[in-house]
Amino acid sequence: MAELQEVQITEEKPLLPGQTPEAAKEAELAARILLDQGQTHSVETPYGSVTFTVYGTPKPKRPAIFTYHDVGLNYKSCFQPLFQFGDMQEIIQNFVRVHVDAPGMEEGAPVFPLGYQYPSLDQLADMIPCILQYLNFSTIIGVGVGAGAYILSRYALNHPDTVEGLVLINIDPNAKGWMDWAAHKLTGLTSSVAEMILGHLFSQEELSRNSELIQKYRNIITHAPNLENIELYWNSYNNRRDLNFERGGDITLKCPVMLVVGDQAPHEDAVVECNSKLDPTQTSFLKVSTLLPGKLTEAFKYFLQGMGYMASSCMTRLSRSRTASLTSAASIDGNRSRSRTLSQSSESGTLSSGPPGHTMEVSC
Repeated sequence: MAELQEVQITEEKPLLPGQTPEAAKEAELAARILLDQGQTHSVETPYGSVTFTVYGTPKPKRPAIFTYHDVGLNYKSCFQPLFQFGDMQEIIQNFVRVHVDAPGMEEGAPVFPLGYQYPSLDQLADMIPCILQYLNFSTIIGVGVGAGAYILSRYALNHPDTVEGLVLINIDPNAKGWMDWAAHKLTGLTSSVAEMILGHLFSQEELSRNSELIQKYRNIITHAPNLENIELYWNSYNNRRDLNFERGGDITLKCPVMLVVGDQAPHEDAVVECNSKLDPTQTSFLKVSTLLPGKLTEAFKYFLQGMGYMASSCMTRLSRSRTASLTSAASIDGNRSRSRTLSQSSESGTLSSGPPGHTMEVSC
């Protein structure tokens, strides 16, 4: 029997010809950085062009997280503090994200010509199918703030089969009444557009403190090169139609919804009223002292878990610092509903997630 000899085999054709292992690692790192920076696209719609940025790659059998920002902001100034937060990384690793900029709000956007007819909020919602068709995405979980929350809600009413869930922050689903309209006109005579928008974004108490955050956003809006565009978006928001939500009626959101509002925020009453009009078996209500990324991230994780995603996610912030105080009540129509209030406690304690299909009121 012939003696076995050790033979060294060298690869003649590397996977990438002429590329060393170090170069391959650098190329992989560059690709990851490109994904982290996002890929920006624009599509034409019946109501003009819309720009959006995609982060990550689509995950099988998972919806895209789809965001829409408020007036006076763009997707970066509205959502980057949240999605760059450390605890949020577990979420963004599991979902592709689509961040929409309302027309004329993207960085470097040219000012629209004089007389340009800016889309209504309903028309902005009608642009969303063009985005999803371009990306070949079938379903989304929407995250909207203010005007963006209204737009995503309108889209969900028109296309319920494509929306798996909604996180609506500071939503006002009501059209402005005559008194609101008159007050808005009078305010416009004495205040600049920037100050009116700040009054929409922050409470009077926050504005009176004039913190660094307020000064930052006042400077951003006042000196925005596309301020004329921002005013057009602002006008469309103030001319919105009533969403006409009706609990138990035909006009309602059919997906799981998490309503979020800051304590004493300008839209606190509107969000509370919205909660009273939505299906209590599908709606969670989160009221926080301040809209900090940590609180929103933890609540978002629970929301996703309730939808059947991220079942093994590790909860930290709320589970350490809050305990659940649960109260139950029967609804007027005889169907059981549940109200949960999470009260701040000591450093110890746990937060147990209840069964799906109950209204959850959270104060933290």
